[in-house]
Amino acid sequence: MKGIVEERAAMLGEYIIESRATVRSAAKKFGVSKSTVHKDVSQRLKVLNPALYREVRQILDTNKSERHIRGGIATRNKYLKMKNPDKNSHS
Repeated sequence: MKGIVEERAAMLGEYIIESRATVRSAAKKFGVSKSTVHKDVSQRLKVLNPALYREVRQILDTNKSERHIRGGIATRNKYLKMKNPDKNSHS
């Protein structure tokens, strides 16, 4: 059972690096919780593969610094869609 957790941590790390994924999108892709992804890549990966951990950490730090921008864009799109439902349904 222990090997599966370590393998998942490495797979999550590689996926985050390859796709520049967020914790949320990685969790959805692997069918685990955001807490599990965070624990795997911030604690387990640090011990298992420090080089991979550093790369993942850079991406997660970038995602964290940009999340307020993504949230604003999502909110803007939500209200645009509510204002003009016909225009956005065809895209």
